[in-house]
Amino acid sequence: MKKYIGIILLAITAHTNASTFFNVKDFGAKADGKTIDSPAINSAIDAAVKAGGGTVILPAGTYASYSIRLKSNICLQLEAGATLLAAFPENGIGYDAAEPNAYNKYQDFGHSHWQNSLIWGENLENVTICGQGLIDGAGLTRGESRLPGVGNKAISLKLCRNVILRDVKMQHCGHFALLATGVDNLTVDNLLIDTNRDGLDIDCCRNVRISNCTVNSPWDDAIVLKASYGLGFFRDTENVTITNCFVSGYDRGSVMNGTYLTDEPQAPDQGYVTGRIKCGTESSGGFKNIAITNCIFEHCRGLALETVDGGILEDIVISNITMRDIVNSPIFLRLGARMRSPENTAVGQMKRISINNVNVYNADSRYGCLISGLPGHAIEDIKLSNIRIVYKGGGTAEQAQLTPPESEKLYPEPWMFGIIPSSAFYIRHAKNIEISDVDISFMQPDFRPSIQLDDVKGSIFNHVRINQPDAPKTFVLINSDEPLVYK
Repeated sequence: MKKYIGIILLAITAHTNASTFFNVKDFGAKADGKTIDSPAINSAIDAAVKAGGGTVILPAGTYASYSIRLKSNICLQLEAGATLLAAFPENGIGYDAAEPNAYNKYQDFGHSHWQNSLIWGENLENVTICGQGLIDGAGLTRGESRLPGVGNKAISLKLCRNVILRDVKMQHCGHFALLATGVDNLTVDNLLIDTNRDGLDIDCCRNVRISNCTVNSPWDDAIVLKASYGLGFFRDTENVTITNCFVSGYDRGSVMNGTYLTDEPQAPDQGYVTGRIKCGTESSGGFKNIAITNCIFEHCRGLALETVDGGILEDIVISNITMRDIVNSPIFLRLGARMRSPENTAVGQMKRISINNVNVYNADSRYGCLISGLPGHAIEDIKLSNIRIVYKGGGTAEQAQLTPPESEKLYPEPWMFGIIPSSAFYIRHAKNIEISDVDISFMQPDFRPSIQLDDVKGSIFNHVRINQPDAPKTFVLINSDEPLVYK
């Protein structure tokens, strides 16, 4: 009798295992790199949903695909040797159409649509994309084409919760490797992304953990937090940690293949290469409770915190950052008034930001570190500490006479102000600024003053060392009502 019970239990176990794993080849996928396999992959997903959920497996092979439609309670697993290849559209046939969105005008086209993607899902829960395979977005456009069949995102998620992305490699992913909008409880871990525009775009999301990722994105941002109006309502991005990540702007594909080339001199905005970690630019909503730690920037732009569309950016902690070969401001804080938001939205706020333990080598000196609010809208309560920066230098005495424009409506990048009149820090329209334990040096002489304060109220500089004997002076104060405290 015991023998028969064991046979019955074994049969039940085998049936259970068979129903939770769904091999796309069993649903007709050819994995030959030519046949469009997305119908087979979507059939496997539908079968898993019908079974109550399960893991959809892509074994080794190349799966040419158009849109893959995720469902709840699904794990999409790319095994070692598997490549999910975004196929090129033909004769208007290709990816799902970009769905209508009445709020297009408040953000870029790419942030306003989700279904024109290689992999997409809306209103889902309990979704995982994982494995040792590769997502290759060769057939995706990096632009915002409205042509039928054209896709411009590798992975796109809207209003989902409990999502995990882990271990996969991604390359040439179009406008976004990942666009996550209104996603709660999102984990992104150990991804290798080498792409031709944005890497990870986290928009209007809550409770996000990004860790152990390598993102090379010479033509756009590597890891960027946003808070657009794409959902048709204001929603903050909040409770986010970014840790143990490497971001860079090396030539496309050269981090993936290990060559780390620097032959491509410009991003499409002509601002040299991009890369970097950033909050903004889409900022109708706000940003709060953000922690960025133990990250490396290399051959890219510096750290940027921006709110220009009315959002409140507050309670941000950044620590243990090392940067090398930085092509614009190592630290850029901008409160602006582009106001690409519904009518009567008020100008935003930026406050309670702490940045400490930062080491920067070979930074562009044209812009220094920039902290700039607006007249009547000050950036508040900023603490910078334990920072070492080695600038290229080369500033002139003539440049020290420049007055940067306000440029309140412009897209926020350091060059919006032109070359700044100070070599290390330019701070304008701010209050309660504390900078301590800072060491600044230059690779060649710079003849601008080191620090300029314009309309700054309540500033403390403690243990600031400027290794620049040729500078005419350390501080220039303009329109500052309160005395500077310098220890």
